[in-house]
Amino acid sequence: MGNKTIRVLVRFGISGVLFAIFLLHTSGAIESRLLTTLENVTYDGRVLLTMPDTVDPRVVIVDFDEKSLTEEGQWPWARDKLGRVVTQLFDTYQVKVVGFDMMFPEPDRASGTELLQRLAEGALADLPGFAERLEGLKPQLDTDLAFAAAIKGRNIVAGYTFRPLMKGETRPSGQPGPPLMDKPTASQYSVAFIELDAYTANLPVLREAATHAGFFDLPTLDSDGVVRDVPLVQRYDGQLYPSLALEVLRVALGYPSVQLEFDPPEARAGLNLERLRVGDAAIPIDEQVAAMVPYRGREYSFPYVSASDVLNGRADPKVLKDAIVFLGTTALALKDLRTTPVGQGYPGVEVHANVVSGALDGRIKQRAPYYAGMEAVTLFGIGLLMAWLFPTVSPLWAGVVALGMIGGGVVLSLYLWSAANIVMPMGVPITYTLAVFLAQLLYGYFIEARRARDTAKTFGQYVPKEIVEEMAASNLQISMEGRSQEMTVLFSDVRSFTTISEQFKDKPQELSELMNNFLTPLTQIIQRHRGTIDKYMGDCIMAFWGAPLDDKDHAVHALQAAIELPKAMRALDSEFAKRGWPPLHIGVGLSTGNMRVGNMGSSFRVAYTVMGDPVNLGSRLEGLTKEYGVSIICSETTRNAGPADWSYRELDTIRVKGKDQPVTIYEPMGVKETLDPAVRQDLARHRGALKLYRAQKWDEAEAEFFSLSRGASKHKVYDLFLERVAYYRKNPPGEKWDGVFTFKTK
Repeated sequence: MGNKTIRVLVRFGISGVLFAIFLLHTSGAIESRLLTTLENVTYDGRVLLTMPDTVDPRVVIVDFDEKSLTEEGQWPWARDKLGRVVTQLFDTYQVKVVGFDMMFPEPDRASGTELLQRLAEGALADLPGFAERLEGLKPQLDTDLAFAAAIKGRNIVAGYTFRPLMKGETRPSGQPGPPLMDKPTASQYSVAFIELDAYTANLPVLREAATHAGFFDLPTLDSDGVVRDVPLVQRYDGQLYPSLALEVLRVALGYPSVQLEFDPPEARAGLNLERLRVGDAAIPIDEQVAAMVPYRGREYSFPYVSASDVLNGRADPKVLKDAIVFLGTTALALKDLRTTPVGQGYPGVEVHANVVSGALDGRIKQRAPYYAGMEAVTLFGIGLLMAWLFPTVSPLWAGVVALGMIGGGVVLSLYLWSAANIVMPMGVPITYTLAVFLAQLLYGYFIEARRARDTAKTFGQYVPKEIVEEMAASNLQISMEGRSQEMTVLFSDVRSFTTISEQFKDKPQELSELMNNFLTPLTQIIQRHRGTIDKYMGDCIMAFWGAPLDDKDHAVHALQAAIELPKAMRALDSEFAKRGWPPLHIGVGLSTGNMRVGNMGSSFRVAYTVMGDPVNLGSRLEGLTKEYGVSIICSETTRNAGPADWSYRELDTIRVKGKDQPVTIYEPMGVKETLDPAVRQDLARHRGALKLYRAQKWDEAEAEFFSLSRGASKHKVYDLFLERVAYYRKNPPGEKWDGVFTFKTK
């Protein structure tokens, strides 16, 4: 298994471990308070960002506020007074429905019947006719009966609560209110309805008077105490009961039946539960039949009317006519205030009002039963992308992509929130993206970057300092394994160095100094042009371009270095002369093509080097520089990949020993615009002479080469072709000759 494969697997492993940790939270196996808080924060942010922030006139709050308590006395009010409020709402103001966000589980202590009963049984027991008269007065004095009479036959939705059974308490019998579905109907659904084992409801006389009722407890309250969703249905003793908001909505819409809708319809399980339908209103719900509260805005998003104004006929009839009314309180002493995404100290009665308003407008968001699955798939996709990304691009670009993913996720979530009323996971995916990014970054810095720096240190003796710094900065995995790719190789050799070295046979130290003096500037030139020193072979330098770092301009950089090498040798002449050293001349050969690069050798010693036919050709071309009387020869592939604005002297088309494929070779001349016009003219004439030569027009070719050899820019190649013309005139190559000269020796 290669290093790259191992590196990729490690990256996927990092993402996988973090995915498993986050999945424990997503699946509910282990709840992370931090992740829950972050998800809640992003949910609350979306609520605040997109809420309409308008007042809905269809739903009105009749408020037992501080003003009402000041004018009419402290709470609780006498039940007959509450009855007068109800009568005023329906008879005077003609409201559509009234929902009570309160309940009355105990008899009214303000009625006086209890006190009179104690007197009749005690101090006034002997008063003739008192007991009999009291029995006749009881119906008139019983405020609970007066309250029940005001409720009876009207669109009143009474309130009650479900709760856990207290220790030592007997399970309440009967019903807290009319059920939404009976036990046989409810048993058809495999849904995880919220189910508590006790309730607190209104007095029996009030329960009998109210034909509609709904619970207003909040068992789905989040762990941070914030009301984000409310159950619309709860189960008790096998029967299903509606919430206060749901029953108020149902009454306001004309008593339609309530249906649970599944997808597909025949699958009646919680995972397939999609909506609760009340007439034309379709309410998105989760697997527990809870709905997200669609807050319109901060507190007072609905018209408020003081209860004392209703009681005394001072309320605006236009506000209340045909309105859906909730009776509730904002008085601090009564403590019906909640914490919500839109603020603390939020009136609890407005939670129910928001549900009704959102159901009428179709604004309720859906946190689908498959929300956890959607979150898990999102995390899995993020982990895969990040694991693939880090080995592919730099940490900077990985960070840019990570931020793009977060930004894209936020935009998608907001779009689905606004356009489709779908609640997408946001906080957990954002946290997971940042966690995976940080983990991958730390692994890259402490493990992979250190390995890259070590590799760069190894290459430091071969490659330029700038490339070493690039290696360390890029954190790339520099593979030492052999690979094939297009590169350019250069060979440089000192001519007649064997003869020169004989002059120093008694001065080996001086010979070493001489070699160091010319090899150092040549090496500097090669490295300045991003070349890698392969090896020094005595007086010969072998270098290549395109590895260890890829270089798409490898041929350009190699040619730029090559043309400077002979000039550097001439710059040494004066210093060498002072020390009594002979001037040195070099030949340079360049070849471009697919070659093998990497660590090669034996189990005892390896070297980072290149191999292949282009390498062998480069060595051969260096050897031919003396034959053609030039300092540099490059192959046709090098010329084609080299600078576009350079001029070249076409030297010949040859077939080197051991190879059948002919190669056209060139002498690089440098940037065309910098050449002397006479030189450029000679280059053009030389190309024409070569055409005559290859066409076997010996006389014309000889005349042109002869004229060139007598010109100002003398060149050995002209004399070479004059010799060949003379030879071929006597020994014609035949009609099938391809113009290629074959060398018999290396």
